[in-house]
Amino acid sequence: MVKFASALLLALAGATTATAQDFRAENRVTVTPVAGGFQIADGAGFGARGMWCAAADYADDVLGARSTARIYVVGPRLSFDAPVTFSLDPSDVSPRQVQILSQSLRVAGANLSLAHAQSFCADARLINR
Repeated sequence: MVKFASALLLALAGATTATAQDFRAENRVTVTPVAGGFQIADGAGFGARGMWCAAADYADDVLGARSTARIYVVGPRLSFDAPVTFSLDPSDVSPRQVQILSQSLRVAGANLSLAHAQSFCADARLINR
């Protein structure tokens, strides 16, 4: 029983450490660092605009990226409730121009400049006043 309790405590400590690395973007969307980039599970009611905003906020605040840096979808959203993985490194995808913002999360390689993606944060600023 003591071994089980110790194992449980270690597992919980590990889970707490992992979530402590999550980043809360200005629009209240959670960004989680993952191997090869960072992941966003949902746009908190802002849809694709909210997810791009959170990606830009993370790239700026945590990664220190410049406004001209490109943010790429490297793990596209395969279903409505699936997360999207973003990266500043396009080496594993073929860059593609964003044609329709709402569809961009479903296309590996879709990309926007950090400044463009950050412009979508204005929505959250208006709503969260």
